[in-house]
Amino acid sequence: MGKARIKLVGRDPKELEDVSKQIVEIAKGAGVPVSGPIPLPTKKLVVATRRTPCGDGSDTYERWHMRIYKRLIEVAGDERTLRSIMRVRVPDTVRIEITIS
Repeated sequence: MGKARIKLVGRDPKELEDVSKQIVEIAKGAGVPVSGPIPLPTKKLVVATRRTPCGDGSDTYERWHMRIYKRLIEVAGDERTLRSIMRVRVPDTVRIEITIS
């Protein structure tokens, strides 16, 4: 019996919660121990740009923000359980990393 660490990364927290809920339901249905979803620290990306492209006028800036949300799930299960977890529909905006130990 192996242990899989599943890391979900995305911009929309609702989509992350939906995918993590599906994974936890599959693991609990198979009767294997599950830990998570554990929310990891949110990364905040800020880009500041000048409003005027020519550079003349006042120094006014626009700030653009993007937040990167992360969730961590640990599943201890057999190969059959992990195969069913890999079949979960993942949206294009969510990146998933699975490490098996």
